[in-house]
Amino acid sequence: MNYFSSSLFLADSTPILLGTIVGVVGVLVAVIGAILWVRNYKKKTEKEVGSAKQQSEKLISDAKAEADKIVSRGQDESKRAYKEAVLKAKEQELELRNNLDRETKEKRAELQKLEQRLTQKEDSLDKKLEGLEEQKKNLAKQEDEVKELQAKLNSQHDLMVQELEKVAHLTAEEAKKILMDEILDSTRHDVAIQVRNMEQQAKDEADMNAKKIISLAIQKCAADQASELTVSVVPLPNDDMKARIIGREGRNIRALENATGIELIIDDTPEVVILSGFDPVRREIARLSLEKLIADGRIHPARIEETVDKVTREIDLQIKEAGEAAVFEAGVFGLHPELIKLIGRLKFRTSYGQNVYKHSMEVAILAGQMAAELGLDTSFAKRAGLLHDIGKAVDQEQEGTHIQIGADLAKKYKENNNIVNAIMAHHGDVEPKTIEAVLIQAADAISGARPGARRETGSNYVKRLEKLEAIASGFRGVEKSYAIQAGREIRVMVKPDQVDDAQALFLAKDIAKKIETELEYPGQIKVNVIREFRSVEYAK
Repeated sequence: MNYFSSSLFLADSTPILLGTIVGVVGVLVAVIGAILWVRNYKKKTEKEVGSAKQQSEKLISDAKAEADKIVSRGQDESKRAYKEAVLKAKEQELELRNNLDRETKEKRAELQKLEQRLTQKEDSLDKKLEGLEEQKKNLAKQEDEVKELQAKLNSQHDLMVQELEKVAHLTAEEAKKILMDEILDSTRHDVAIQVRNMEQQAKDEADMNAKKIISLAIQKCAADQASELTVSVVPLPNDDMKARIIGREGRNIRALENATGIELIIDDTPEVVILSGFDPVRREIARLSLEKLIADGRIHPARIEETVDKVTREIDLQIKEAGEAAVFEAGVFGLHPELIKLIGRLKFRTSYGQNVYKHSMEVAILAGQMAAELGLDTSFAKRAGLLHDIGKAVDQEQEGTHIQIGADLAKKYKENNNIVNAIMAHHGDVEPKTIEAVLIQAADAISGARPGARRETGSNYVKRLEKLEAIASGFRGVEKSYAIQAGREIRVMVKPDQVDDAQALFLAKDIAKKIETELEYPGQIKVNVIREFRSVEYAK
């Protein structure tokens, strides 16, 4: 039973055991395989690592060897370059030494040549110095001889001078003076001829250009031929009006004189009252006031004062309007208001019978036209022309010439220095500093010298002509002198045996200069010196 049971049990458990054994064996096989695979993989890995180490060590050794080769090669190359540089430096040094030696030799050769030349020059200079010493000695001897000869000549010259003085009855100083006078006369004659020729040439050219410019300016400037005069005579409707003007115990005439500052002259002249006063504006106020009083018929002190005040305001307004009209017509702008009023006052001022207001406008227009022809500053020329006689507006109230007064007024009202110079130079008192100032002189002369522009009293006219002839007759060698052309020209006859042609030129200049300094006259005066030589013989 047990055996059977055990056999049955073995029989039943055999497959299980086999399976288990097989499993165990499989596991063992797997484990062994894995172990073997691990070992193989480890060996393979170790082998690969060893080969990698070997390769890396080989690479490192190869790199070290290559580096050693490179280092050794670099050291060789640097040594080689160093040697080459040393060789080149030695070669350059050798070349420089050779060049230096060559240049030194050349310089030494040149120095030797220069030393030879200097030696030769020193020798030649020594020879020349010796020759100069000999010449100096000879010159000293000759100088002594010359001094002796000079002394002899001086003594002989003194003897000759004494003999000549005895023969000529003249001293040496007198003879020298005569000789100098002759030389000066001959030189002056030659100079006078040259001056006359040059002046004539310049005068011809200047006259041609001046005539052209002046003619164009005059053509463009329209001016009245008749002069406007300040009226100082008041006509009366009848002689009974004189008594009314005088008034009871002269109170009307005194009131009128006190109010106007003008003296009334009532004489035996029928139907006329004369107004006397130096101030033209006051005289005009007095004239207009008297005419209004005569027309009104009511003449008494209160009415006189009222009328004079009214006329004064009217005249002030007229003065302002006249000044503004002149400034506008002349084309001058920017003037001080007081200067404009002074220009208007010139309307009542006359000079040699010519109205100064119109004269100033003519000068401004003429100067502007001439400045335009010459390409100069026309506005400056017009401004200076309009203001050149501004001093005549107040010359009765202030001391001094109208030129100085005008210059002071221009300075006072901030006109520039060139305008002041043009005012002061328009009669030649000072030298003109600008060309426009010269044009003002010319325009002033043109405006004053044109026919009908000015007039003067008969007595003054005769005195001026007499003084003109007296000035010319006062010069040496003048035989006769005649003032002609209403005093515009003086003809001077000279003695031909005392004044030659050259001296006649200088005589004309001297006479003209003296006339300018001693005589007052309008315009210009022509000095004509005439020298005529006549040889007369009679046949018998």
